[in-house]
Amino acid sequence: MSDFPWLSVLIALPLLGAVAVSVLPRDNEPLVKWFSFGVSTLVGVLALAMAAGFDAGGDRFQFTEKYWWIKEFGIHWALGVDGVALVLILLSVILVPLVMLASWNEDERSGGVDVPAKRSVKTYFALLLSLEAAMIGVFAATDVFLFYVFFEAMLIPVYFIIGHYGGGAARERSYAAVKFLLYSLFGGLLMLVSVIWLYPLSNKPVAEGGLGHGTFMFQELRGLHVDPTTAKWLFLGFFIAFAIKAPMVPVHTWLPTAAQQSPPGALVLIVGVLDKVGTYGMLRFCLELFPGASKWATPAVLVFAVISIIYGAILAIGQVDLKRLIAYTSVSHFGFIVLGIFAMTSQGQSGAALYMVNHGFSTGALFLLVGFMIVRRRSAKITDFGGVQKAAPVLAGTFLIAGLSGLSLPGLSPFVSEFLVLVGTFSRYKVAACFAVTGVVLAAIYVLWMYQRTMGGPKVPAVEGMKDLTAREKWAVAPIIAIIVAMGFFPQPVLHVINPSVKETLARVDRHDPAPTLTGNVAENGARP
Repeated sequence: MSDFPWLSVLIALPLLGAVAVSVLPRDNEPLVKWFSFGVSTLVGVLALAMAAGFDAGGDRFQFTEKYWWIKEFGIHWALGVDGVALVLILLSVILVPLVMLASWNEDERSGGVDVPAKRSVKTYFALLLSLEAAMIGVFAATDVFLFYVFFEAMLIPVYFIIGHYGGGAARERSYAAVKFLLYSLFGGLLMLVSVIWLYPLSNKPVAEGGLGHGTFMFQELRGLHVDPTTAKWLFLGFFIAFAIKAPMVPVHTWLPTAAQQSPPGALVLIVGVLDKVGTYGMLRFCLELFPGASKWATPAVLVFAVISIIYGAILAIGQVDLKRLIAYTSVSHFGFIVLGIFAMTSQGQSGAALYMVNHGFSTGALFLLVGFMIVRRRSAKITDFGGVQKAAPVLAGTFLIAGLSGLSLPGLSPFVSEFLVLVGTFSRYKVAACFAVTGVVLAAIYVLWMYQRTMGGPKVPAVEGMKDLTAREKWAVAPIIAIIVAMGFFPQPVLHVINPSVKETLARVDRHDPAPTLTGNVAENGARP
Protein backbone atom coordinates (compact mmCIF):
# COMPACT_ATOMS: atom_id res chain seq x y z
CA MET A 1 0.00 0.00 0.00
CA SER A 2 3.04 2.31 0.10
CA ASP A 3 2.49 3.21 -3.58
CA PHE A 4 -1.24 3.79 -3.16
CA PRO A 5 -2.14 7.34 -4.34
CA TRP A 6 -3.75 8.33 -1.07
CA LEU A 7 -3.86 12.06 -1.69
CA SER A 8 -5.17 11.86 -5.24
CA VAL A 9 -7.94 9.57 -4.04
CA LEU A 10 -8.80 11.93 -1.17
CA ILE A 11 -9.10 14.81 -3.64
CA ALA A 12 -10.96 12.87 -6.33
CA LEU A 13 -13.49 11.17 -4.05
CA PRO A 14 -15.39 14.28 -2.85
CA LEU A 15 -15.10 15.82 -6.32
CA LEU A 16 -16.68 12.75 -7.90
CA GLY A 17 -19.20 12.74 -5.08
CA ALA A 18 -20.19 16.30 -5.97
CA VAL A 19 -20.71 15.25 -9.59
CA ALA A 20 -22.79 12.25 -8.49
CA VAL A 21 -24.90 14.43 -6.20
CA SER A 22 -25.67 16.74 -9.11
CA VAL A 23 -27.28 13.90 -11.08
CA LEU A 24 -29.29 12.42 -8.20
CA PRO A 25 -33.07 12.92 -8.32
CA ARG A 26 -33.92 16.45 -7.24
CA ASP A 27 -37.00 15.42 -5.29
CA ASN A 28 -35.18 12.77 -3.23
CA GLU A 29 -33.57 15.03 -0.64
CA PRO A 30 -32.85 12.31 1.97
CA LEU A 31 -30.84 10.37 -0.64
CA VAL A 32 -28.82 13.49 -1.52
CA LYS A 33 -28.04 14.21 2.13
CA TRP A 34 -27.15 10.65 3.12
CA PHE A 35 -25.06 10.11 0.00
CA SER A 36 -23.09 13.34 0.59
CA PHE A 37 -22.62 12.50 4.25
CA GLY A 38 -21.48 9.00 3.33
CA VAL A 39 -18.91 10.30 0.83
CA SER A 40 -17.48 12.81 3.31
CA THR A 41 -17.36 10.15 6.04
CA LEU A 42 -15.53 7.76 3.71
CA VAL A 43 -13.02 10.52 2.92
CA GLY A 44 -12.48 11.01 6.65
CA VAL A 45 -11.94 7.30 7.23
CA LEU A 46 -9.43 7.07 4.37
CA ALA A 47 -7.57 10.14 5.63
CA LEU A 48 -7.30 8.63 9.11
CA ALA A 49 -6.04 5.37 7.56
CA MET A 50 -3.42 7.34 5.63
CA ALA A 51 -2.41 9.27 8.76
CA ALA A 52 -1.88 6.00 10.63
CA GLY A 53 0.95 5.23 8.21
CA PHE A 54 2.69 8.59 8.63
CA ASP A 55 6.17 8.26 10.15
CA ALA A 56 7.00 11.42 12.10
CA GLY A 57 10.65 10.40 12.15
CA GLY A 58 10.83 9.60 8.44
CA ASP A 59 11.07 11.73 5.32
CA ARG A 60 9.58 15.18 5.62
CA PHE A 61 7.11 14.71 2.74
CA GLN A 62 5.32 11.39 2.67
CA PHE A 63 2.60 9.78 0.49
CA THR A 64 4.21 11.69 -2.36
CA GLU A 65 2.96 11.63 -5.94
CA LYS A 66 4.51 13.34 -8.94
CA TYR A 67 3.21 13.32 -12.50
CA TRP A 68 3.75 15.72 -15.37
CA TRP A 69 0.81 18.06 -15.86
CA ILE A 70 2.07 20.84 -18.19
CA LYS A 71 5.55 19.68 -19.11
CA GLU A 72 6.38 22.71 -21.26
CA PHE A 73 6.18 24.95 -18.18
CA GLY A 74 7.59 22.55 -15.62
CA ILE A 75 4.23 22.11 -13.86
CA HIS A 76 3.52 18.84 -12.05
CA TRP A 77 0.58 17.19 -10.38
CA ALA A 78 2.71 16.83 -7.26
CA LEU A 79 1.28 15.94 -3.86
CA GLY A 80 2.75 15.10 -0.48
CA VAL A 81 2.26 15.96 3.18
CA ASP A 82 4.52 16.86 6.04
CA GLY A 83 3.30 16.98 9.63
CA VAL A 84 1.67 20.41 9.41
CA ALA A 85 -0.16 19.65 6.16
CA LEU A 86 -1.30 16.28 7.51
CA VAL A 87 -2.98 17.68 10.63
CA LEU A 88 -4.70 20.41 8.60
CA ILE A 89 -6.05 17.82 6.15
CA LEU A 90 -7.34 15.80 9.11
CA LEU A 91 -8.97 18.97 10.49
CA SER A 92 -10.74 19.43 7.14
CA VAL A 93 -12.01 15.89 6.71
CA ILE A 94 -13.25 15.69 10.31
CA LEU A 95 -15.20 18.95 10.09
CA VAL A 96 -16.90 18.39 6.72
CA PRO A 97 -19.17 15.44 7.70
CA LEU A 98 -19.99 17.16 11.00
CA VAL A 99 -20.93 20.33 9.12
CA MET A 100 -23.17 18.28 6.82
CA LEU A 101 -24.84 16.70 9.82
CA ALA A 102 -25.39 20.09 11.42
CA SER A 103 -26.63 21.56 8.11
CA TRP A 104 -29.17 18.82 7.46
CA ASN A 105 -31.99 21.34 7.11
CA GLU A 106 -29.90 24.22 5.73
CA ASP A 107 -32.06 24.29 2.63
CA GLU A 108 -35.04 25.45 4.69
CA ARG A 109 -35.70 29.07 5.51
CA SER A 110 -33.45 30.09 8.44
CA GLY A 111 -34.57 33.67 8.85
CA GLY A 112 -33.95 36.65 6.64
CA VAL A 113 -35.76 39.29 4.69
CA ASP A 114 -35.32 37.93 1.21
CA VAL A 115 -34.44 34.26 1.66
CA PRO A 116 -36.29 31.74 -0.52
CA ALA A 117 -38.57 29.39 1.40
CA LYS A 118 -36.74 26.45 -0.13
CA ARG A 119 -33.28 26.24 -1.63
CA SER A 120 -31.57 23.50 -3.59
CA VAL A 121 -30.33 20.69 -1.36
CA LYS A 122 -28.33 19.16 -4.20
CA THR A 123 -26.43 22.35 -4.91
CA TYR A 124 -25.57 23.03 -1.27
CA PHE A 125 -24.18 19.58 -0.54
CA ALA A 126 -22.39 19.41 -3.90
CA LEU A 127 -20.70 22.73 -3.08
CA LEU A 128 -19.58 21.38 0.30
CA LEU A 129 -18.04 18.31 -1.33
CA SER A 130 -16.30 20.44 -3.96
CA LEU A 131 -14.94 22.65 -1.22
CA GLU A 132 -13.61 19.61 0.64
CA ALA A 133 -11.68 18.49 -2.45
CA ALA A 134 -10.10 21.93 -2.85
CA MET A 135 -9.17 22.12 0.85
CA ILE A 136 -7.39 18.76 0.74
CA GLY A 137 -5.63 19.74 -2.48
CA VAL A 138 -4.34 23.08 -1.20
CA PHE A 139 -2.68 21.46 1.82
CA ALA A 140 -1.34 18.51 -0.17
CA ALA A 141 0.13 20.35 -3.17
CA THR A 142 3.94 20.34 -3.38
CA ASP A 143 4.03 22.10 -6.73
CA VAL A 144 3.66 25.86 -6.14
CA PHE A 145 1.58 26.39 -9.28
CA LEU A 146 -0.73 23.52 -8.31
CA PHE A 147 -1.04 25.09 -4.85
CA TYR A 148 -2.16 28.32 -6.52
CA VAL A 149 -4.77 26.46 -8.57
CA PHE A 150 -6.32 24.93 -5.46
CA PHE A 151 -5.94 28.26 -3.61
CA GLU A 152 -8.17 29.93 -6.20
CA ALA A 153 -10.47 26.93 -6.70
CA MET A 154 -11.67 27.25 -3.11
CA LEU A 155 -13.21 30.61 -3.94
CA ILE A 156 -15.83 29.18 -6.30
CA PRO A 157 -17.94 27.07 -3.90
CA VAL A 158 -17.56 29.62 -1.09
CA TYR A 159 -18.78 32.44 -3.33
CA PHE A 160 -21.97 30.56 -4.22
CA ILE A 161 -22.54 29.37 -0.64
CA ILE A 162 -22.37 32.92 0.73
CA GLY A 163 -24.33 34.47 -2.12
CA HIS A 164 -27.17 31.96 -2.22
CA TYR A 165 -27.41 30.22 1.15
CA GLY A 166 -26.81 33.07 3.57
CA GLY A 167 -29.46 34.36 5.93
CA GLY A 168 -29.70 38.03 4.98
CA ALA A 169 -31.43 39.90 2.18
CA ALA A 170 -30.36 39.04 -1.37
CA ARG A 171 -28.55 42.35 -1.77
CA GLU A 172 -26.60 41.85 1.47
CA ARG A 173 -25.66 38.28 0.55
CA SER A 174 -24.47 39.38 -2.87
CA TYR A 175 -22.42 42.20 -1.37
CA ALA A 176 -20.74 39.83 1.11
CA ALA A 177 -20.01 37.24 -1.60
CA VAL A 178 -18.57 39.79 -4.02
CA LYS A 179 -16.49 41.43 -1.29
CA PHE A 180 -15.05 38.06 -0.31
CA LEU A 181 -14.31 37.27 -3.95
CA LEU A 182 -12.66 40.61 -4.77
CA TYR A 183 -10.42 40.57 -1.71
CA SER A 184 -9.36 37.00 -2.40
CA LEU A 185 -8.85 37.57 -6.13
CA PHE A 186 -6.71 40.64 -5.46
CA GLY A 187 -4.44 38.66 -3.17
CA GLY A 188 -4.47 35.71 -5.54
CA LEU A 189 -3.38 37.84 -8.50
CA LEU A 190 -0.45 39.22 -6.51
CA MET A 191 0.56 35.70 -5.61
CA LEU A 192 0.19 34.57 -9.24
CA VAL A 193 2.70 37.20 -10.33
CA SER A 194 5.18 35.90 -7.74
CA VAL A 195 4.49 32.27 -8.70
CA ILE A 196 5.12 32.94 -12.39
CA TRP A 197 8.23 34.95 -11.54
CA LEU A 198 9.72 31.85 -9.91
CA TYR A 199 9.88 30.01 -13.23
CA PRO A 200 12.45 32.20 -15.05
CA LEU A 201 14.46 32.49 -11.85
CA SER A 202 14.67 28.71 -11.54
CA ASN A 203 15.49 28.42 -15.25
CA LYS A 204 18.71 30.41 -14.84
CA PRO A 205 22.03 28.55 -14.89
CA VAL A 206 23.25 27.19 -11.58
CA ALA A 207 26.20 29.60 -11.69
CA GLU A 208 23.73 32.50 -11.64
CA GLY A 209 21.77 31.15 -8.69
CA GLY A 210 19.15 29.24 -10.68
CA LEU A 211 18.47 25.53 -10.90
CA GLY A 212 19.31 25.06 -14.57
CA HIS A 213 15.70 24.18 -15.44
CA GLY A 214 12.33 25.79 -14.96
CA THR A 215 10.21 24.26 -12.21
CA PHE A 216 7.51 24.98 -9.65
CA MET A 217 8.39 22.08 -7.34
CA PHE A 218 8.56 23.34 -3.77
CA GLN A 219 11.46 21.15 -2.68
CA GLU A 220 13.57 22.25 -5.62
CA LEU A 221 12.69 25.93 -5.26
CA ARG A 222 14.01 25.84 -1.70
CA GLY A 223 17.48 25.64 -3.26
CA LEU A 224 16.95 28.75 -5.38
CA HIS A 225 19.28 31.71 -4.75
CA VAL A 226 17.38 34.95 -5.32
CA ASP A 227 18.91 38.39 -4.96
CA PRO A 228 17.59 40.21 -1.83
CA THR A 229 15.59 42.88 -3.65
CA THR A 230 13.78 40.38 -5.87
CA ALA A 231 13.16 38.10 -2.89
CA LYS A 232 11.46 40.94 -1.01
CA TRP A 233 9.06 41.59 -3.89
CA LEU A 234 8.28 37.90 -4.25
CA PHE A 235 7.76 37.61 -0.50
CA LEU A 236 5.30 40.50 -0.53
CA GLY A 237 3.32 38.93 -3.37
CA PHE A 238 2.86 35.74 -1.39
CA PHE A 239 2.48 37.38 2.02
CA ILE A 240 -0.26 39.86 1.05
CA ALA A 241 -2.32 37.03 -0.47
CA PHE A 242 -1.90 34.98 2.70
CA ALA A 243 -2.59 37.96 4.98
CA ILE A 244 -5.91 38.53 3.21
CA LYS A 245 -6.81 34.88 3.50
CA ALA A 246 -5.75 34.66 7.17
CA PRO A 247 -7.20 37.44 7.72
CA MET A 248 -4.89 40.06 9.25
CA VAL A 249 -5.51 43.72 9.99
CA PRO A 250 -5.91 45.83 7.83
CA VAL A 251 -7.06 43.39 5.10
CA HIS A 252 -9.55 41.58 7.35
CA THR A 253 -12.77 43.46 6.63
CA TRP A 254 -14.18 40.83 4.27
CA LEU A 255 -14.48 38.29 7.12
CA PRO A 256 -17.07 39.95 9.42
CA THR A 257 -19.23 40.77 6.40
CA ALA A 258 -18.97 37.23 5.03
CA ALA A 259 -19.56 35.74 8.48
CA GLN A 260 -22.74 37.72 9.02
CA GLN A 261 -24.23 36.55 5.71
CA SER A 262 -22.94 32.96 5.53
CA PRO A 263 -24.88 29.90 6.70
CA PRO A 264 -23.33 28.82 10.04
CA GLY A 265 -22.42 25.34 8.81
CA ALA A 266 -20.40 26.56 5.86
CA LEU A 267 -18.93 29.28 8.07
CA VAL A 268 -17.27 26.54 10.12
CA LEU A 269 -15.26 25.62 7.02
CA ILE A 270 -14.60 29.21 5.92
CA VAL A 271 -13.13 30.32 9.26
CA GLY A 272 -12.10 26.93 10.61
CA VAL A 273 -10.21 25.67 7.54
CA LEU A 274 -10.01 28.09 4.60
CA ASP A 275 -8.48 30.89 6.64
CA LYS A 276 -5.75 28.48 7.79
CA VAL A 277 -4.49 28.41 4.21
CA GLY A 278 -3.18 31.92 4.86
CA THR A 279 -1.14 31.06 7.93
CA TYR A 280 -0.12 27.71 6.45
CA GLY A 281 1.16 29.54 3.37
CA MET A 282 3.19 31.94 5.51
CA LEU A 283 4.82 29.06 7.36
CA ARG A 284 5.41 26.94 4.28
CA PHE A 285 6.09 29.29 1.37
CA CYS A 286 7.04 32.71 2.76
CA LEU A 287 9.57 31.47 5.29
CA GLU A 288 11.04 28.61 3.30
CA LEU A 289 11.20 30.10 -0.20
CA PHE A 290 12.26 33.57 0.94
CA PRO A 291 14.05 33.17 4.29
CA GLY A 292 16.05 36.39 4.02
CA ALA A 293 13.01 38.48 3.05
CA SER A 294 11.02 36.87 5.86
CA LYS A 295 13.58 38.02 8.42
CA TRP A 296 13.60 41.46 6.81
CA ALA A 297 9.80 41.73 7.14
CA THR A 298 9.55 40.23 10.63
CA PRO A 299 9.43 43.51 12.64
CA ALA A 300 6.55 44.87 10.56
CA VAL A 301 4.69 41.54 10.56
CA LEU A 302 4.96 41.29 14.35
CA VAL A 303 3.51 44.79 14.72
CA PHE A 304 0.52 43.91 12.51
CA ALA A 305 0.08 40.59 14.36
CA VAL A 306 -0.11 42.36 17.73
CA ILE A 307 -2.51 44.95 16.30
CA SER A 308 -4.70 42.11 14.97
CA ILE A 309 -4.75 40.47 18.41
CA ILE A 310 -5.82 43.60 20.27
CA TYR A 311 -7.96 45.24 17.58
CA GLY A 312 -9.91 42.05 16.81
CA ALA A 313 -10.57 41.43 20.51
CA ILE A 314 -11.75 44.99 21.19
CA LEU A 315 -14.13 44.94 18.21
CA ALA A 316 -15.45 41.53 19.28
CA ILE A 317 -16.47 43.02 22.64
CA GLY A 318 -18.61 45.64 20.92
CA GLN A 319 -20.53 43.37 18.51
CA VAL A 320 -24.28 42.82 18.73
CA ASP A 321 -24.38 40.00 16.14
CA LEU A 322 -23.15 36.58 17.29
CA LYS A 323 -21.58 35.60 13.97
CA ARG A 324 -19.74 38.92 13.63
CA LEU A 325 -18.53 38.60 17.21
CA ILE A 326 -16.97 35.19 16.60
CA ALA A 327 -15.52 36.43 13.31
CA TYR A 328 -13.68 39.24 15.11
CA THR A 329 -12.41 36.80 17.75
CA SER A 330 -10.88 34.87 14.85
CA VAL A 331 -9.06 38.00 13.66
CA SER A 332 -7.54 38.16 17.14
CA HIS A 333 -6.67 34.47 17.21
CA PHE A 334 -5.03 34.62 13.79
CA GLY A 335 -2.87 37.40 15.16
CA PHE A 336 -1.54 34.90 17.70
CA ILE A 337 -0.84 32.36 14.95
CA VAL A 338 1.08 34.86 12.81
CA LEU A 339 2.96 36.04 15.91
CA GLY A 340 4.09 32.47 16.61
CA ILE A 341 5.15 31.89 13.00
CA PHE A 342 7.31 35.00 12.76
CA ALA A 343 8.76 34.68 16.25
CA MET A 344 10.86 32.01 14.52
CA THR A 345 11.35 29.83 17.58
CA SER A 346 10.51 26.16 17.91
CA GLN A 347 7.92 26.82 20.63
CA GLY A 348 6.35 29.69 18.69
CA GLN A 349 6.03 27.86 15.40
CA SER A 350 4.91 24.57 16.96
CA GLY A 351 2.33 26.53 18.93
CA ALA A 352 1.20 28.37 15.79
CA ALA A 353 0.79 25.12 13.83
CA LEU A 354 -1.10 23.55 16.74
CA TYR A 355 -3.18 26.73 17.08
CA MET A 356 -4.35 26.32 13.47
CA VAL A 357 -5.86 22.96 14.38
CA ASN A 358 -7.21 23.99 17.78
CA HIS A 359 -8.78 27.17 16.45
CA GLY A 360 -10.51 25.18 13.72
CA PHE A 361 -12.22 22.94 16.26
CA SER A 362 -12.90 25.67 18.83
CA THR A 363 -14.39 28.14 16.37
CA GLY A 364 -16.14 25.31 14.55
CA ALA A 365 -17.97 24.32 17.72
CA LEU A 366 -18.97 27.94 18.40
CA PHE A 367 -20.34 28.51 14.90
CA LEU A 368 -22.27 25.22 14.92
CA LEU A 369 -23.88 26.08 18.26
CA VAL A 370 -24.65 29.64 17.15
CA GLY A 371 -26.26 28.14 14.06
CA PHE A 372 -28.50 25.96 16.22
CA MET A 373 -29.46 29.06 18.24
CA ILE A 374 -30.24 31.06 15.11
CA VAL A 375 -32.51 28.30 13.77
CA ARG A 376 -34.48 28.33 17.02
CA ARG A 377 -34.66 32.10 17.50
CA ARG A 378 -34.65 33.20 13.83
CA SER A 379 -32.08 35.83 14.79
CA ALA A 380 -28.34 36.22 15.36
CA LYS A 381 -28.64 39.33 17.53
CA ILE A 382 -27.38 38.92 21.09
CA THR A 383 -30.25 41.05 22.45
CA ASP A 384 -32.78 38.49 21.15
CA PHE A 385 -31.42 35.88 23.56
CA GLY A 386 -31.29 35.64 27.33
CA GLY A 387 -31.85 32.90 29.87
CA VAL A 388 -31.24 30.14 27.30
CA GLN A 389 -29.58 27.94 29.95
CA LYS A 390 -32.95 27.60 31.70
CA ALA A 391 -34.74 26.51 28.56
CA ALA A 392 -31.96 24.50 26.87
CA PRO A 393 -29.32 23.46 29.46
CA VAL A 394 -27.40 21.07 27.17
CA LEU A 395 -27.09 23.75 24.50
CA ALA A 396 -25.94 26.27 27.11
CA GLY A 397 -23.44 23.89 28.69
CA THR A 398 -21.93 22.93 25.35
CA PHE A 399 -21.78 26.59 24.36
CA LEU A 400 -19.92 27.35 27.60
CA ILE A 401 -17.26 24.72 26.89
CA ALA A 402 -16.80 25.98 23.33
CA GLY A 403 -16.64 29.57 24.57
CA LEU A 404 -14.10 28.77 27.28
CA SER A 405 -11.94 27.09 24.66
CA GLY A 406 -12.09 30.38 22.76
CA LEU A 407 -10.52 32.19 25.71
CA SER A 408 -7.89 29.42 26.03
CA LEU A 409 -8.91 28.06 29.40
CA PRO A 410 -6.35 25.56 30.79
CA GLY A 411 -7.53 22.01 30.15
CA LEU A 412 -8.93 22.88 26.72
CA SER A 413 -6.86 22.56 23.55
CA PRO A 414 -6.32 26.25 22.56
CA PHE A 415 -4.56 26.90 25.88
CA VAL A 416 -1.59 24.71 24.95
CA SER A 417 -1.07 26.37 21.57
CA GLU A 418 -1.54 29.92 22.87
CA PHE A 419 0.87 29.27 25.74
CA LEU A 420 3.51 27.93 23.33
CA VAL A 421 3.10 30.96 21.06
CA LEU A 422 3.53 33.40 23.94
CA VAL A 423 6.51 31.55 25.43
CA GLY A 424 8.17 31.23 22.04
CA THR A 425 7.60 34.90 21.26
CA PHE A 426 8.76 36.12 24.68
CA SER A 427 12.08 34.32 24.34
CA ARG A 428 12.98 36.53 21.36
CA TYR A 429 10.53 39.48 21.21
CA LYS A 430 9.57 40.38 24.76
CA VAL A 431 7.73 43.62 23.97
CA ALA A 432 5.53 41.97 21.33
CA ALA A 433 4.70 39.11 23.71
CA CYS A 434 3.78 41.52 26.51
CA PHE A 435 1.37 43.40 24.27
CA ALA A 436 -0.06 40.13 22.95
CA VAL A 437 -0.93 38.98 26.48
CA THR A 438 -3.59 41.70 26.60
CA GLY A 439 -5.45 39.66 24.02
CA VAL A 440 -5.85 36.90 26.61
CA VAL A 441 -7.51 39.35 29.03
CA LEU A 442 -9.77 40.77 26.34
CA ALA A 443 -10.76 37.24 25.29
CA ALA A 444 -12.12 36.59 28.78
CA ILE A 445 -14.25 39.73 28.47
CA TYR A 446 -15.83 39.01 25.09
CA VAL A 447 -16.45 35.30 25.76
CA LEU A 448 -17.88 35.60 29.27
CA TRP A 449 -19.95 38.65 28.41
CA MET A 450 -21.34 36.89 25.34
CA TYR A 451 -22.29 33.89 27.46
CA GLN A 452 -23.83 36.04 30.18
CA ARG A 453 -26.00 38.00 27.75
CA THR A 454 -27.23 34.98 25.79
CA MET A 455 -27.38 32.13 28.29
CA GLY A 456 -27.68 33.82 31.68
CA GLY A 457 -30.10 36.29 33.22
CA PRO A 458 -33.88 36.28 32.97
CA LYS A 459 -35.43 34.46 30.07
CA VAL A 460 -36.45 36.56 27.10
CA PRO A 461 -40.14 35.80 26.35
CA ALA A 462 -39.27 34.44 22.91
CA VAL A 463 -36.84 31.96 24.49
CA GLU A 464 -39.65 30.31 26.44
CA GLY A 465 -40.06 26.79 25.12
CA MET A 466 -36.79 26.83 23.14
CA LYS A 467 -35.86 23.25 22.26
CA ASP A 468 -32.63 21.78 23.54
CA LEU A 469 -30.13 20.07 21.24
CA THR A 470 -31.62 17.22 19.22
CA ALA A 471 -29.86 13.87 18.82
CA ARG A 472 -28.58 14.89 15.38
CA GLU A 473 -27.19 18.16 16.70
CA LYS A 474 -25.49 16.39 19.60
CA TRP A 475 -23.82 13.98 17.19
CA ALA A 476 -22.62 16.97 15.14
CA VAL A 477 -21.01 18.88 17.99
CA ALA A 478 -20.01 16.14 20.49
CA PRO A 479 -16.94 14.90 18.52
CA ILE A 480 -15.56 18.44 18.35
CA ILE A 481 -16.03 19.00 22.08
CA ALA A 482 -14.37 15.64 22.78
CA ILE A 483 -11.36 16.61 20.63
CA ILE A 484 -11.08 19.99 22.35
CA VAL A 485 -10.98 18.34 25.78
CA ALA A 486 -8.72 15.45 24.75
CA MET A 487 -6.15 17.70 23.08
CA GLY A 488 -6.28 20.04 26.04
CA PHE A 489 -4.88 17.32 28.28
CA PHE A 490 -2.84 15.35 25.75
CA PRO A 491 -1.58 17.40 22.77
CA GLN A 492 1.65 15.43 22.41
CA PRO A 493 0.54 13.17 19.51
CA VAL A 494 -0.19 16.20 17.33
CA LEU A 495 2.96 18.04 18.43
CA HIS A 496 4.99 14.90 17.70
CA VAL A 497 3.79 15.05 14.09
CA ILE A 498 4.23 18.84 13.76
CA ASN A 499 7.65 19.35 15.35
CA PRO A 500 9.87 17.79 12.62
CA SER A 501 8.38 20.13 10.01
CA VAL A 502 8.92 23.11 12.30
CA LYS A 503 12.59 22.16 12.71
CA GLU A 504 12.98 22.03 8.93
CA THR A 505 11.48 25.50 8.60
CA LEU A 506 13.71 26.98 11.31
CA ALA A 507 16.77 25.41 9.72
CA ARG A 508 15.80 26.94 6.37
CA VAL A 509 15.53 30.48 7.84
CA ASP A 510 18.72 29.86 9.84
CA ARG A 511 17.06 30.53 13.17
CA HIS A 512 17.75 28.84 16.49
CA ASP A 513 16.02 29.15 19.84
CA PRO A 514 17.64 31.89 21.94
CA ALA A 515 19.92 30.51 24.63
CA PRO A 516 18.65 31.11 28.17
CA THR A 517 20.40 33.98 29.94
CA LEU A 518 21.72 33.49 33.47
CA THR A 519 21.95 36.48 35.76
CA GLY A 520 22.96 37.24 39.30
CA ASN A 521 24.51 34.59 41.53
CA VAL A 522 23.56 31.80 39.14
CA ALA A 523 25.60 33.37 36.34
CA GLU A 524 28.55 33.92 38.66
CA ASN A 525 28.56 30.61 40.47
CA GLY A 526 27.16 28.36 37.80
CA ALA A 527 23.79 26.63 37.59
CA ARG A 528 22.71 24.77 40.69
CA PRO A 529 22.53 20.99 40.48
